[in-house]
Amino acid sequence: MAPAVGIKDVAREAGVSVGTVSNVINRPDAVAEPTRARVRSAIDRLGYVRSESARQLRAGRSRIIALLVLDMANPFFVAVASGAERTARAAGLGVMLCNSAQSTAEEAEYLGLFSEQRVRGVLVTPADATGRNLASFRRQEIPFVYVDRLAPVDEACSVSVDDVAGGELAGRHLLERGHGDIVYVSGPLELAQCQDRRTGVLRALAGAGLPADRLRVLQTGRLDAAAGRDAASRLLGMSPRPTAVFCANDLLALGVLQGLFAAGVRVPDDVCLVGYDDIEFAAAAAVPLTSVRQPAVRMGRLAAELLVEETGDRATDHRHRQIVLQPELVVRASSLARTDGYSSSADKHFSPTGD
Repeated sequence: MAPAVGIKDVAREAGVSVGTVSNVINRPDAVAEPTRARVRSAIDRLGYVRSESARQLRAGRSRIIALLVLDMANPFFVAVASGAERTARAAGLGVMLCNSAQSTAEEAEYLGLFSEQRVRGVLVTPADATGRNLASFRRQEIPFVYVDRLAPVDEACSVSVDDVAGGELAGRHLLERGHGDIVYVSGPLELAQCQDRRTGVLRALAGAGLPADRLRVLQTGRLDAAAGRDAASRLLGMSPRPTAVFCANDLLALGVLQGLFAAGVRVPDDVCLVGYDDIEFAAAAAVPLTSVRQPAVRMGRLAAELLVEETGDRATDHRHRQIVLQPELVVRASSLARTDGYSSSADKHFSPTGD
């Protein structure tokens, strides 16, 4: 294998000093255009690529932030990553995107990797509900921001959505459709998001003067379409069979929709269905899916802005903030009876305040 081309090789090829090559790479305006052109030509001929690790050692800080999400197969987290990446690029930073796959062990491994690489900071949606993984990571003194999760104490910044309000929106909508009983298809209840969405439905029941036992919870091990299809078979075995189902996310709901369709159960005629996240596929489903919308791109953007602020030149002025965004109910065909005259071109939107 040929040895790597170094900055000294470029300087020799271009007939300039090492300092001039460094200026062309890092401070091009400080070098006259003819010299810049000669150095860049030498870089192209030799195929020189600067060592980011060496640059990081000299500068004393990384230009990489890490984003650790629960499930990159979920389009919701793709949208979060898109918002974070745009903000990072605008600040001259790169993003290392990693997937914990809802595993606390994998989360711990990635956090260890981030420490070894001395990343500038981390955006994280925790898989470990106990907080032990982040408690250990905190000792490395690398800043982090919670994404899609309210920081448990004022130890870090966070950007989240009011999932209790989102669950209440879904529950209230189904109750207003005349359903006195609701089944909540939840992911792992160790996840705060799943707990909060259930709490919201219970709040809607209480607001309607109905007891908590009008909500039946069907827990799944994962938050994906395969778990939703499995949940559909379990729903069909319930007695009495439910007429209203709220799922903890859209992937579960789309899996439920597939399972019900395969069994000949009509949505919404036999079962009304509501999801959560409002991913792109929700509106494009065979039966367009009513869903509680989270502003995913905005969430990623705000989280990255907080991290950039905390790790920037004015970090000493930074104060931890917890930003809580509001969800929105987008009503489509999956929760409306055919007699309601639903039109896919006129989705109905409702905020937690009923606006």
